[in-house]
Amino acid sequence: MTEAMTYTLIDGRKVSTDIKNEISQKVAERKALGRKIPHLAIILVGDDGASQTYVDNKVKSCKSVGFHYTMMRFADTISEEKLLKHIDHVNNDDDVDGFIVQLPLPPHISVEKITEKIRSDKDVDGFTNHNFGSIISKNPLLMPATPFGVMELLRRYNIDTEGKHAVVVGASRIAGAPLSMMLAEQGRATVTICHKFTKDLGSYTRSADILLVAVGKPGLITADMVKEGAVVIDIGTTRVEGPQYPKGWAIQGDVDFKAVAPKTSYITPTPGGVGPMTIASLLLNTLRATELQHP
Repeated sequence: MTEAMTYTLIDGRKVSTDIKNEISQKVAERKALGRKIPHLAIILVGDDGASQTYVDNKVKSCKSVGFHYTMMRFADTISEEKLLKHIDHVNNDDDVDGFIVQLPLPPHISVEKITEKIRSDKDVDGFTNHNFGSIISKNPLLMPATPFGVMELLRRYNIDTEGKHAVVVGASRIAGAPLSMMLAEQGRATVTICHKFTKDLGSYTRSADILLVAVGKPGLITADMVKEGAVVIDIGTTRVEGPQYPKGWAIQGDVDFKAVAPKTSYITPTPGGVGPMTIASLLLNTLRATELQHP
């Protein structure tokens, strides 16, 4: 009878707290030297509940590390033209070092137009083509926040990626696509990327030394799809409703955690895994943007 492996839980909350403490220290040093304090601007359009929660967490995090911040709220009836003008204004404001436009946007506003209007050296979400393309250069600029957070977790848990087979499930512009590039370029892993058109997904996931899943389909990855001793990083978060949950709802990942965890060497929980790292990465990017613009 084979015994279940003893796995290590990758604690994103703890790592993000460590990162925030490091950033607070750097902000204090900048202050002592009379250098500019990082300033993040956040643009929120409409009153989507989830977006509001994300933005509140970002504001709270800015306060905790000593950043300055500006919150700009607009009704979801704002025209694309007016929003672009506001972005121009922030682009030209020397006091703002980094800014984000919280997604999703109303259907009448083009995400691509808005994203590309953001000055790339202030694009702390790492979404512009300029920053995205820099992933495969020798000097990456501001990295997309979620994949940056994943790479930081792997680094801080000393998980070796060099020469390992990393399988990324999900090919979105926000997570899967940039993550696969980062694993190949910075992590020196051999990378397979799977998506909704992939046939026989399990045949790929079972060969993964490191399995990273970013789809938004609760319980997609089951125990029979994971190799014994694999590292599993669950990036998906979905709010699932039902009477069985004390609050009436719960946040679930793409991995069937209870069934999969005993087979792994390392695994992230949901919530408390990759989620907190996204905001930590946003803060790291804002600090870096400040250091580049105001050494």
